[in-house]
Amino acid sequence: MELFEAQGEKRRERQAPLADRMRPRTLEEFVGQTHLTAPGHFLHTLFKTEKLPSLILWGPPGCGKTTLARILSQSKKAHLMSFSAVLSGVKEIREVIDEAKNQFRLYGRATLLFVDEILRFNKAQQDAFLPHIENGTITLIGATTENPSFEVISALLSRCKVLTFHPLSEEEIQSLLRRAVEDPERGLGRIKIEISKEALDHLSLWAHGDARVALNALEVAVSAASKKVGTVKIGIQQAEEAVQQPNLLYDKKGEEHYNVISAFIKSMRGSDPDATIYYLARMYEAGEDPLFIARRMVIFASEDVGNADPQALQVAVAGMQAYDFVGQAEGWIPLAQTATYLALAPKSNASYAAYKEAKKDVTEKGALPTPLKLRNPVTTLMKEIGYGKGYQYPHDHSEHYVEENYLPEALADRRYYPLSEQGYEKTMAERLTKLRQKGRS
Repeated sequence: MELFEAQGEKRRERQAPLADRMRPRTLEEFVGQTHLTAPGHFLHTLFKTEKLPSLILWGPPGCGKTTLARILSQSKKAHLMSFSAVLSGVKEIREVIDEAKNQFRLYGRATLLFVDEILRFNKAQQDAFLPHIENGTITLIGATTENPSFEVISALLSRCKVLTFHPLSEEEIQSLLRRAVEDPERGLGRIKIEISKEALDHLSLWAHGDARVALNALEVAVSAASKKVGTVKIGIQQAEEAVQQPNLLYDKKGEEHYNVISAFIKSMRGSDPDATIYYLARMYEAGEDPLFIARRMVIFASEDVGNADPQALQVAVAGMQAYDFVGQAEGWIPLAQTATYLALAPKSNASYAAYKEAKKDVTEKGALPTPLKLRNPVTTLMKEIGYGKGYQYPHDHSEHYVEENYLPEALADRRYYPLSEQGYEKTMAERLTKLRQKGRS
């Protein structure tokens, strides 16, 4: 029976998609995330240690999260179990924990539990992991494409090290494609393939940092071309057909997708509507996700326009909603209106800079005590110990303002928001100056 199972597994591996067959098996084969895997960095050092901490891997699809979990389990000779939070619940968690206990009792082997899209678990499901991580029954590796800060409970985050993964670069994607073309065992090396630089550029650029997308497209291109006798030649035409997109986004130099979105944002920041429209058209006509463009404009409206024109954020959100309502065929019309409005709006990053300064104090000084007078005395005990005592209600004073210090005592003199002289912020600055002068008089 074991012989037939082994033969079946070999057949499955041969018939698996190229992206699965080419999945790296060692850290030396792993491509990308050098900020974590390079000598001296966290993961490289981790492979040399005996104990593996629980981890949350946060990054976009196809950047190596699942692959790294497998490599870690092999390096630690751990029992790897995996399931998707999309399909599993508390019942499946209990079954996994029971299996982990059996592995340790029967074989003395630790269990590494890989949970894909861990953010899909609710609070109760996430709570179910805590005692078993705490007592060492499992080492958890959770993967997610979304920010774990908002959805992973703090108790679980405090027991895990969060590692941020980045999209693979064009060069990293190309190295994986070349490896797949040349590898005779797991890749396509049993076939004689010639792939042009233009084709490699196109496949790697259109993958947008996702190795799985690039390898799947390569497999499609080779499969379509290999019906011909002799050497399989993959040029730009075959690459375009494989991804079902024309090569409109990039010129002969092969500008990266991220360079174009950067140019788009910098053109708006520089108040150049012509360049803004050009880069918008470059992305839209090449098939970029319009909602990605719209989201970037919403961020820009707050980060770069800010309160110099408070209406900019409303315009940006309305533009995104209008695209969603109108659809692809004419969705470029509200996006173009939004982009040109933002390009010509007065600019201020004061609120953005204010947050960065406040974040710095939060990071360096920690959670400073909230002044007692600002705390809400919802119980008798709270009133007795001074919650809310001395608070002055602004609406009881002229112009609905009273001079008061609302910051923690250690930050009493801090000023985070340097109002600019741009647009509506000038009016806001004049009002704030007037109020502060009134408070001192």
